[in-house]
Amino acid sequence: MVLKPVTIQDVARVANVSAATVSRVLSNPGVVSDRTRESVLQAIQSTGYRVNRAARNLRMQRANAVLVLVPNLGKPFYSGILAGISEAFSGTDFNVLITDTESDPIGETTLADYFLDGRIDGALALDGQLNETALQKCASAGAGDRVVFLCEWVTGQPFPVIRSDNAKGARLAIRHLYDLGHRKIAHVTGPEGNVLTTARREGMVAERTRLGLPARPEWIIRGDFSLESGYEAAARILDMPDRPTAVFCSADMVAFGLIAGLHAGGLRVPQDISVVGFDDIEMSEYYVPALTTIRQDRHLLGQRAAKVLLSRLSDDRHTPDAETPIPVELIVRESTAPPPR
Repeated sequence: MVLKPVTIQDVARVANVSAATVSRVLSNPGVVSDRTRESVLQAIQSTGYRVNRAARNLRMQRANAVLVLVPNLGKPFYSGILAGISEAFSGTDFNVLITDTESDPIGETTLADYFLDGRIDGALALDGQLNETALQKCASAGAGDRVVFLCEWVTGQPFPVIRSDNAKGARLAIRHLYDLGHRKIAHVTGPEGNVLTTARREGMVAERTRLGLPARPEWIIRGDFSLESGYEAAARILDMPDRPTAVFCSADMVAFGLIAGLHAGGLRVPQDISVVGFDDIEMSEYYVPALTTIRQDRHLLGQRAAKVLLSRLSDDRHTPDAETPIPVELIVRESTAPPPR
């Protein structure tokens, strides 16, 4: 026997109201009295009625989906951010779609096509290397107010950005090493051209200058946020005739690779050289030695970005603050100590 699906009219008969009232309870319950709303909800439960979301979305010309653009899903840094995004969208009608822009780069028309084809209502971008033409076409398609950047961003673009106070984090790292007695401090950067690389390097240089610390060109070592770049930086430090006594790394993964490379070369951390990271990913607390680092509230980053996008999708005038950077915090563990005498 084929079961006949329950319709909105069936719910209306059980609740003794009109089909229009049932529709209002489902779409805008605040305009219906408490008594009527309760009656309709009980009727929905007793009849087993299920909302045909595809039909409703078609009527409203909405996809009820948002796209999250992540530059490398394999990096543990993004887990906390994605958890914050997921929590913010939990309980809403929106489905969260995730794509890896490293394995599947966004072309010049791809993102705009997602909007124009009705596949998504909005996008959250964690990739600061997105194609600028793709973003401009998005804006031209009328979707510019439905793209929100977080963590990284594309300079010169009008999209809101949810970010940590990267420069402040770098200053905290340098000041911590200075307070321990270090005066010869190296820095392993992120990839050239990356906005986080620039912000953290600028913060490092500003604090180093403020404190009057010596600077050598060879103490600025290019990395790329990876374990490998940290390991390679260790080899360069080991070859220096005038070695630094401490290193500030642009990311925790870089710091892990650096510590491994220093250990392989016979230097102990922190007895011979101190190391500070940036991010405070989960592994930082359990690495040996436990890593001193700058903590970003990754969960809050994802949550706030999602709320900004949700407010734009719902035309809410009370948009969460998208301008003030999210504070960072120095977490002192076992990878830093006074310099060797």
